[in-house]
Amino acid sequence: MSVKGIKGLMLILGGLLLSATTVWASDAPAESGRPPMNHVPSANCGECHQEIFQQWQNSMHAKSTALTDPIHGAVYRMEAGDPSHEGVTHKATNTFPACLQCHAPIAARDKTTKLDAKPMYAEGVNCVACHTMTAFKGIQGKNGKLRLGAAAYDYSPNKLQGPEGAFNGTQPVPAPGGGKEPQVNSFPHQANAALFKSSDVCLGCHQTMVNPQKVAVCTIGDHLIGKEGNPAPTCQSCHMPVINGFSSHEIFGGHNPTQIRKAVALSLTSKAHRSRLHTVITLKNTLLHTLPNGAPFRNMVLKITARNDKDEVIWSNFKEDADKEDPQSLLILKLVNNEGHPVMPPQATKMGNDTRLKPGEKRILTYAIPAAGVKSVRAELYYNLITKPMAEQMGDKLPEELKKPALVGQAEVTL
Repeated sequence: MSVKGIKGLMLILGGLLLSATTVWASDAPAESGRPPMNHVPSANCGECHQEIFQQWQNSMHAKSTALTDPIHGAVYRMEAGDPSHEGVTHKATNTFPACLQCHAPIAARDKTTKLDAKPMYAEGVNCVACHTMTAFKGIQGKNGKLRLGAAAYDYSPNKLQGPEGAFNGTQPVPAPGGGKEPQVNSFPHQANAALFKSSDVCLGCHQTMVNPQKVAVCTIGDHLIGKEGNPAPTCQSCHMPVINGFSSHEIFGGHNPTQIRKAVALSLTSKAHRSRLHTVITLKNTLLHTLPNGAPFRNMVLKITARNDKDEVIWSNFKEDADKEDPQSLLILKLVNNEGHPVMPPQATKMGNDTRLKPGEKRILTYAIPAAGVKSVRAELYYNLITKPMAEQMGDKLPEELKKPALVGQAEVTL
């Protein structure tokens, strides 16, 4: 090789060495100054996982804190205090608010109640809240104490967790729609299918919640069933359907009327018998947990009307209060005080009547409707996020749209 060639090669090698040194030097401060894994805001993840990030932004996980969820926020302010203040304690127990373990898990892990102090606190159940979990310890702690939400898991301080893991460094990874694209993973990734492909990743928050009186106010996971002794399908199989090759992180649930419509099958028959219409309504719960579920103030009301040839209502199963006028038409778990009066979940001392549909249950309701002048019979099933007394108590603290019932099932027979 000529002297000129040797000099050229040395320049190339020197350039490569300088480039490598520059990359290392520029990365080293970033590495040493990198925030703790649980302090990484979701927007950072969204730089690569754009579609998933957008789905998450529309989810109740992203709107779970007392700063962003009007229903939880109203209850939190009544039971604890201002979510923008530090040092807030639960008024009944004078302890750190347990609801933060689920509604603001990163804040709970940092033992802070000032939810506007850092972006990741206000984000609620954000990316790293779930994707740093390594194992589910169960909600039963020592000495009969429950460990709920964030307290129910072990966490990795330096490796992101997921169902499949991911390549580390710069590697070709599967791209949405097929093909491969280069992707740089800023943090090491670790596959954890045992957790992320099971319901355990959800049950820390969605199994059993109790109030200060130890009354279970939310027991979704306790009601999961399987078929013929087999385990039930995972929570993700319904609530995180696959879209464009990836599990949806919008996490459809009780705030999504479309999801509720899929959960119940309603049918109606009505036949004349002498001066009455023998009317039968069948409600079938297609879920593997009770319906409605989640917060105990969620409820469903069946409204039945008989109409004349002008579509005017000439008979209905109740006028104003389904609970008093037609109790079988109301699906709800009642929480009551010692006197048996319905109260909000934090004040409940025991459970009252539970008229919700059990997993897979088919319930038949019958009515004898006066036949005179009736041209059609209609059944409508409405879903409410909160009870009417609760809405009245919260007043203008709740947006009007959250007080309105959603139509989730209907059937009609023309005579």
